[in-house]
Amino acid sequence: MGEIATSKRQITLFYSSNSVRAKQTLAYAKAEGLPVQEIDILKTKLTGTQIVELANRLNIKVEDFINQEHPEYTRQFEHHDFSENDWIKMIRNHPEIMKQPIALRGDIAILVETPTDIIKI
Repeated sequence: MGEIATSKRQITLFYSSNSVRAKQTLAYAKAEGLPVQEIDILKTKLTGTQIVELANRLNIKVEDFINQEHPEYTRQFEHHDFSENDWIKMIRNHPEIMKQPIALRGDIAILVETPTDIIKI
C-alpha cells in the first residue's frame, strides 16, 4: 500500500493552481457534481515517495513527469539525462514543472490532457 490514500467514492486531483488546464478540469468536475479532493502541488509539497507512487500508478517513469517545455524548466535546466533521484528533487523544488493534473480514484489514475478526461475516471 502506498502513501497516497484513494477512494472509489471521490477523485483526488493533484494539480497546480497556476495551470489553466487544471482550473478548467476542477471547474468541470465540480459542474458535473463529482466529489473532488484537491491537492495543489504548489501549496502541498509532494514527498519523493508520493512522486514515485504517482508515476507508478500512471505506468510512467519519474522523468516523464517533467514538462521540459515549461518556462521554469527551460529557465532553470538544460535537457539532460538525470537520475530518478535528481528528477524527484527537481519536482520537489520546482513543482510547477510537473505534468498535471493527475486524477486518482480507487486504483485508477490518469494524467488529464483535457478537462473532460476527468469523467473517464
